[in-house]
Amino acid sequence: MIDNAELIKQGAEAKVYLTPYLQRKAIIKERFPKTYRHPTLDKKLTSRRVIQEARCLNRCQKAQIDTPTVYLVDVDRSLIYMEHIEGCSVREFLVTAEGQVPERQTALAGEIGRALGLMHNIDVVHGDLTTSNLLMREESGSVVLIDFGLSYVSQLIEDKAVDLYVLERAFISTHPNTEVMFAQIIEAYGKSCKASKQILKKLEDVRLRGRKRSMLG
Repeated sequence: MIDNAELIKQGAEAKVYLTPYLQRKAIIKERFPKTYRHPTLDKKLTSRRVIQEARCLNRCQKAQIDTPTVYLVDVDRSLIYMEHIEGCSVREFLVTAEGQVPERQTALAGEIGRALGLMHNIDVVHGDLTTSNLLMREESGSVVLIDFGLSYVSQLIEDKAVDLYVLERAFISTHPNTEVMFAQIIEAYGKSCKASKQILKKLEDVRLRGRKRSMLG
C-alpha cells in the first residue's frame, strides 16, 4: 500500500493509485512482483519495463502526442508518478447517446487516427491499444493515449500493423456497428503516418492470419 494513495484499478501487471502530488492530482502506477519468477530476474525485468514505459511516454510528449506527463520515476519501487487525466475513455463515450452521433464519431476517429500515426512515426508501438486506453480530456475533448505498460520502440512495419489490428479487434468485440468509425481512423492514420502504405498493406496480412486462426479454432 502506498501512503495517501487510493487504489482505483488493478490489472494483471500493475496497480493504479490516485494520489495528491505537488498540489495536484496524480496517478501512481505500481508494477508488482511476479511470484513465479526468480526474484532477481523479476526485479531486473520489472525495472526494465518501468523504464521502457516512462521513456515511451516521454518520447511521445516530445513529439507533441497527448499522453500523461511523467512527474517521477522510482525504479527501485517500480513506481511511475504521472498526470491524472480528467475525462472519460473512448469506450465510455461510445456507449453514451452522444457517442452514437455520426458527426462526433467522425471527429473522434480523426483525432485517434492522427495520434496513432504520429506515434508510429517516432517508432513507438503501444502494445495494448483498446478504447479503454484512449481518453478524452474533459476540458478540450482531445484524445490522450494512456497505459504504455506493454509499449516498446520498433521500426518494424509488422509491429505497427499488429498495433492497429489489436485496436480493430477491440472495436469489433466491444463496439458493434462502428466499422465506419474504424475506417475513418485508418483514413486519418494514413494522412499522418509516413509509412502508412506499407503498414496498412501489412495490416491486411495480419487480418488474414487472424481469420485463419479463428477458422482453425
